[in-house]
Amino acid sequence: MREQSTPALAGPATGGLADTVYDTAELTPALELFSRRTEGSQQWRPVSAARFRDEVLGLAKGLLAHGLRFGDRVAVMSRTRYEWTLFDYALWSIGAIPVPVYPTAAAEQVRWILAETGAVACVVEHEDHAMTIGAVCDALPELTGIWQLDQGCVHNLTTAGAQVPESLVHRQRHAVTPETVATVIYTSGTTGRPKGCLLTHGNFAAESDNVLAGWERAFTPPGGEQAAALLFLPLAHVYGRMVQVAAVRGGIRLGHVSELRADALLPALTSYRPTSMHAVPYVFERLYDSARMAAETEGRGELFAQAAETAISWATATERRSLGHGPGPGPRLRMRHLAYEKLVYQRIRAAFGGRLRHVMCGGSALSRELGLFFSGAGMTVYEGYGLTETTAAITANPVAAPKFGTVGRPVPGARVAIGADGEIWVQGPGVFAGYLNHPRCTAESLRDGWLATGDLGGLDEDGYLSVTGRKKELIITSSGKNLAPAALEERVRAHPLVSQCLVVGDNRPYIAALITLDPRALTHWQLTTRRPPTDVWAALDDPDLHAEVQRAVAAANTAVSRAESIRAFRLLPSEFTVEQGLLTPSLKLRRQAIAEYYAADVEALYLG
Repeated sequence: MREQSTPALAGPATGGLADTVYDTAELTPALELFSRRTEGSQQWRPVSAARFRDEVLGLAKGLLAHGLRFGDRVAVMSRTRYEWTLFDYALWSIGAIPVPVYPTAAAEQVRWILAETGAVACVVEHEDHAMTIGAVCDALPELTGIWQLDQGCVHNLTTAGAQVPESLVHRQRHAVTPETVATVIYTSGTTGRPKGCLLTHGNFAAESDNVLAGWERAFTPPGGEQAAALLFLPLAHVYGRMVQVAAVRGGIRLGHVSELRADALLPALTSYRPTSMHAVPYVFERLYDSARMAAETEGRGELFAQAAETAISWATATERRSLGHGPGPGPRLRMRHLAYEKLVYQRIRAAFGGRLRHVMCGGSALSRELGLFFSGAGMTVYEGYGLTETTAAITANPVAAPKFGTVGRPVPGARVAIGADGEIWVQGPGVFAGYLNHPRCTAESLRDGWLATGDLGGLDEDGYLSVTGRKKELIITSSGKNLAPAALEERVRAHPLVSQCLVVGDNRPYIAALITLDPRALTHWQLTTRRPPTDVWAALDDPDLHAEVQRAVAAANTAVSRAESIRAFRLLPSEFTVEQGLLTPSLKLRRQAIAEYYAADVEALYLG
């Protein structure tokens, strides 16, 4: 078993996560911890450490007045917003346990999570969420309260707790230890029913403190100004929660954005001007495609293509130098790079607010080419890897020597090993305490302090990890050929027209694929090829469109053997969605659900 480790940079945690709020307010009361804006506005107003402490304390008193006690579980069903962070720290102040629920969750999913956790109350964002809870509350006898954010529940609870002594909050806060459960976060459920991961205060403290120490250069802007991060990841996901905790512990000013759509995110980026960012590959794919299509629409497509090629060459040469394999960019490349700096790269950085130079990326695979492009444009993307069970990142690319196309080396304090069958095993202070009410699954996953991730991968000669797929997603054709589909799907998705790709072929004679199209990219392609714009349904009969997608498939096939290559594909009329149950809330493919939903299309791939 090959192993790689990195020494810890942060000492052991003490107390609970809420202690940071009170300590920071005592030491630096004027420090701007958050920036808030009203809905639809791009004006951000500061929230000081002292004010946030007072809001947390007031809400915590209100929760006690409502009858909440140490260890009670409270569900939170909302988009990412300031009030979610406020509830997290108020609940942690009294030793209660927030249970995140995705705002898109169906009633049955909500019922399952609230019933299994025994939630005594639920915070919802608006009336639709309240109705979802109401539809299943008859099956939830322990649920005694539903608090609605857009109905002023924060103010109402704070008012109700006005007479509760502050000492009662502090008594419960001081009883929290690093071993106390901080939250129950449910896995994405790509291969079965989601399971609740028990993550402790110590898990989050160790993860955030070691990441802050290891990537201090990435989080600290030059000139001594305060670091600023914009949180748009779902707080129902472990990655978003880790970013929240790290920002509070690191004194990084944090703003919240509720929508991941480009038309909502781009204005927020330009008005907030973050100095660092945490994102998922989807964000970079969408922003890159938007920049490319805008350039092509303006007649600058060739310029953008040349600038992209130069950025990738520049970042590749820089990467080789950082790894000790080359001298870095040569004179000609430096001159080309300088020429495109004002013409292209500055414009791209301006779309992110202009101050962004370092980005942490995780959640799914980011293509090497895209990582190189953004690095060459002046924003280094540090891709990492982690699970809900590891409190987000267990590996990440180091600041001094990122290797694009990999997920880096173990974060400080972590160890990574590769089993004989290629499975990735990890160990570290961020590894969870177990699955709620599932001792057998916990025993199967945790062995002697090591977590079996269920992912497949390998460590290269420099100790960088690459993830190749999931053990449960391996496809075995009728001829006995094994294939991890994720890498092949990612290569097909690299084509601008392709939105999603699902490779099939289990117990079949060859590999095939179901492919969906990006409606925006399709419209752009139709305009640039002088076709009348149509919807996806009408476009499926266009032979030139099929030929274009065939080129994407052929390009992906060059990286695999013939036995592993896609022999047939089918274009689908619509994208896979969370609402259909075909994607997880974190946008991962639900493979079995897709195969069942499109069973007739899969069969058609193997007829004749």
